[in-house]
Amino acid sequence: MGFREDFIWGAATASYQIEGAAREDGRGSCVWDTFSHTPGKVLFGHTGDEACDHYHRFAEDAALMRELGVKNYRFSIAWPRLLPEGTGAVNQKGIDFYSRLIDALLENGVRPFATLFHWDYPSALQARGAWENPDSSRWYEEYVALCARSFGDRVKDFFTFNEPQCFIGLGYVKGEHAPGLRLSDESTVPMSHHVLKAHGMAVRALRSLVPDCRVGYAPTSNPCIPASDCAEDVEAARRACFDVDDDWSWSASWWSDPAMLGCYPEKGLARYGHLLPKGWERDMELIHQPLDYYAQNIYHGKIVRASDNAAGFEEVPLPAGFPKTAIQWPITPDALYWGPKFIYERYKTPFIITENGMPATMRCRWTAGCTTPTARTTCTAICSPTGARRRRAWTRAATSPGR
Repeated sequence: MGFREDFIWGAATASYQIEGAAREDGRGSCVWDTFSHTPGKVLFGHTGDEACDHYHRFAEDAALMRELGVKNYRFSIAWPRLLPEGTGAVNQKGIDFYSRLIDALLENGVRPFATLFHWDYPSALQARGAWENPDSSRWYEEYVALCARSFGDRVKDFFTFNEPQCFIGLGYVKGEHAPGLRLSDESTVPMSHHVLKAHGMAVRALRSLVPDCRVGYAPTSNPCIPASDCAEDVEAARRACFDVDDDWSWSASWWSDPAMLGCYPEKGLARYGHLLPKGWERDMELIHQPLDYYAQNIYHGKIVRASDNAAGFEEVPLPAGFPKTAIQWPITPDALYWGPKFIYERYKTPFIITENGMPATMRCRWTAGCTTPTARTTCTAICSPTGARRRRAWTRAATSPGR
């Protein structure tokens, strides 16, 4: 199968994952600083204090992208690097860093896609209630407007949020990610609405300040793959993709229907609507802003078949020996077909897979004795016989903490 000429190939990172310089040039603290420094929270005690040292080596990294043929690059902006307290006083050194990065990308023929929030929430705002605070949407709008004014002359592609399922669901519901809290539905369902409202306010601010911009939104999901090609299994997989069950914070439709369709999914409202903030209905028009593209991060899926149970579908257990990645995610490439298919049929908006890949543990073919665990790329994609410069880049990319 060929690809259309306007098909976008690229690479993606996150600010806390790669930048380092956690205490330099006026950057404020974020929830991942605290979380990663808490013993037992992150594998091997890794932190983002140095990470890939991208803050100091961005020019070299941009040149490596050109050498690798990367034409499109999604990076994220660290909110506390621009606004150390989350609101108010601006850190000009933070603005200057991203301005230099954007210029370096453009000079190397790389189109910048800026993700405005990829989990590094300002600690100062966490202390004020974070997304549970009704003012959180306004805090975010202030930050996004600053980004638009500072970078919109050169950056024309923006994503409002990356994976709200993770920073709310894993951060505040399950406590597995920063800030590591386990709150009730009474607290977290209103949080989700404040995030969606912040999304709408962000799109509105971007359209106002950067009229020629393109705006997207990047939640995530584990797409459902029909167990067979029969119509019943296909319909069961489609229904399962957008279901809202007890694990509402991971639902694709709960986080996407309001932004894309202007309403919460019917099943979700029936189960959780009474927990939404009073007057939530008045926010739906604001949340439902036109988008230029919709995105999801897709790493794996689950196999589903039709069933005569109440849901109308059931997950098919994977057989013994089914291939998995180094972190035990099943390797299900069909998710890359069925996920976009079901999503586009529902939302009818140009679609981007903003993240994909697999973690693995392998030996570098170019460096004898190398046992560096890979992260979101393969050794042969970055390491080559051309010399130590690429091998250094490979090691930095592979040892980055987080997602």
